[in-house]
Amino acid sequence: MEKQYFQKEIETMPVEDIKKLQSEKLVKQVKHVYENVEYYRNLMDQKGVKPEDINGIEDLHKLPFLKKSDLRDAYPYGLLGKPLNECVRIHSTSGTTGKRVIAFYTQNDINLWDDCCARAVVAAGGSKDDVCQVAYGYGLFTGGFGLNGGSQKVGCLTLPMSSGNTERQIQFMMDLNATILCCTPSYAAYVGETLKEQGYTPDQIPLKAGIFGAEAWTEEMRQNIQNTLGIKAYDIYGLTETSGPGVAFECEEQTGMHINEDHFLAEIIDPDTGEVLPEGEKGELVFTALDKEAFPLLRYRTRDICVLTRKKCSCGRTHIKMSKPMGRSDDMMIIRGVNVFPSQIETVLLQEGYQPNYQIIVDRKNNTDTFDVNVEMNPEQFTDTVGGITALEKSLANAMKTMLGINPTIHLVPPKSIARSEGKAVRVVDKRKLI
Repeated sequence: MEKQYFQKEIETMPVEDIKKLQSEKLVKQVKHVYENVEYYRNLMDQKGVKPEDINGIEDLHKLPFLKKSDLRDAYPYGLLGKPLNECVRIHSTSGTTGKRVIAFYTQNDINLWDDCCARAVVAAGGSKDDVCQVAYGYGLFTGGFGLNGGSQKVGCLTLPMSSGNTERQIQFMMDLNATILCCTPSYAAYVGETLKEQGYTPDQIPLKAGIFGAEAWTEEMRQNIQNTLGIKAYDIYGLTETSGPGVAFECEEQTGMHINEDHFLAEIIDPDTGEVLPEGEKGELVFTALDKEAFPLLRYRTRDICVLTRKKCSCGRTHIKMSKPMGRSDDMMIIRGVNVFPSQIETVLLQEGYQPNYQIIVDRKNNTDTFDVNVEMNPEQFTDTVGGITALEKSLANAMKTMLGINPTIHLVPPKSIARSEGKAVRVVDKRKLI
């Protein structure tokens, strides 16, 4: 069977040609930003860099970084690269602290974003014969609009369901024979749980694939979703700051996400020193948007920790791959001096036979960190006996200590008692006053 691509010539372009294209675009973009974005021009001037110093991607390291704090400082219009009357849409992050980040889009920005998401849909097996159910949130969140645009560009029958109302999601999924589901992995797991409770087996569910992103998820969670829904589950990556989902996407090999390198130039840096690291090293992911007109970020620090590789891919795509983010340089918790990532806790839960429905609560009492994890029991594990629950809690706490090197207090709670998020799951509640 012939491999399918949305834009084959670009997606399978020789690496030397990709780098040449990136260099040409970078030179133009730096000039555009310097001339139109005063905030970034000031950063370049402070560093003593002029547009004529950038002759290709080999000069990228000379440019200053942008951080999320810069985006907040420049709110709302300080990083705008086009006149407002040329912008046709905004999206915004769901940030929990400080000012929200607003990203602006020209019509061309949206067209290119749709292309990126269309590549992801085709990589997941999508075509004009598919029914694509988009259960990401619409509105300011980028997920719904991104996959909606990509799905329509491919020619799928697109169901713009948005998030929530699980009964209606399932009704449309079954009645219209939806073949591709797009949503957060935590919501996909919840839909799978609900279908199972309603008596559906995987072979009765019409879905064949899912495109899941917007939050961290583990390989164990992928297998769980695939088994429950009877699908192949594909990862997708993006940031509101760089357009939204579709910056990178997984192919059938499921060994990392191809970055759309004709639009996004990726680097890995040491998060402490800012030094650019060689391919294959683990560090913080940095993106330069090569085509963005309205919100053209150069060297934006994502805070996501991952690895880049150009190892040849069986799918035929030549664009560099990023690993699934291994955590974030800014949401890593330090508890009693130990580095803890939520993904580690999720891994343990799935290995021990629990669903990834949990909440971490960190506090500080008498100058000592407390570390509690609320975990939902599966219906088959649920027991009313105190002794039975205590034994399960102790066993899970021991497994967590083995993984983390630190002892949490486990609280097993009844099924479905932890609030589900149909956007991004709130996994961590840190009550400590650390600032």
